[in-house]
Amino acid sequence: MTNQTLAGLHVVVTRPIGQAESLCETIRHLGGFASAFPLLAISPLDDYREFDQAIAALEHADWAIFISTNAVDSAMHRVLARYGNVPESVQFAAIGHQTAKELARFGVHHVLTPHTRFDSETLLALGEMQDVANQTVIIFRGVGGRELLAETLKARGANVMFAESYRRVNPQTNTDLLSHLWQHQKLDAIVVTSSEAMRNLLDLAGQSEWLRHVTLCVNHARIAELPLQFGLKVLVADAPGDDAIIQRLAQLVKPHGK
Repeated sequence: MTNQTLAGLHVVVTRPIGQAESLCETIRHLGGFASAFPLLAISPLDDYREFDQAIAALEHADWAIFISTNAVDSAMHRVLARYGNVPESVQFAAIGHQTAKELARFGVHHVLTPHTRFDSETLLALGEMQDVANQTVIIFRGVGGRELLAETLKARGANVMFAESYRRVNPQTNTDLLSHLWQHQKLDAIVVTSSEAMRNLLDLAGQSEWLRHVTLCVNHARIAELPLQFGLKVLVADAPGDDAIIQRLAQLVKPHGK
């Protein structure tokens, strides 16, 4: 890709503050304009007693599965504070390579991860996740979220526990900024990389006219389902990672060159 791959394209990135910076910088480097509009924020819990009870079982667990980098960042400090070192008997798994990379910062270097799509379905398809009968699995995540992973493992005979160490909240109260950008021809695409962020966007935007004129760029077909039901314009990246998102965004530049 040349330095002008995204020339003149105006993109809003909805990842949490601190997680949007890398993609925003890449967009600018490629000639585009990037703005952050976080639709999720990570907030600590008011009470960690249930979490502490869950990690008390970690040294006797068979698997510790981490859903996201947020789960790693919010949990591993407390795990190390309790045990000193990572319990050697437990096996670690992560939804994606970024989460595994984050685990490595805490001394966990052997992590089972999917190799294609980074989601619960792909992790569950791995051979190591098939024969889990009578095994104890602790799922590290935020409060709430998809139940597919836990329900499938339970159906396979595993004893599943949750270690919930943070909350996800919507820091936005309206989409006035997005409306303003669109009215001034400074909003071509919105990058949304989680289903919860997409729900927050659609709830806030409602029937806003601008929403039907911008393209929503997502990194998983599941995130596209709801906006497609509303007849919105959606581009789905065909691989994990920011490079695939950039390739999709580049498709939007072509009309500008005519």
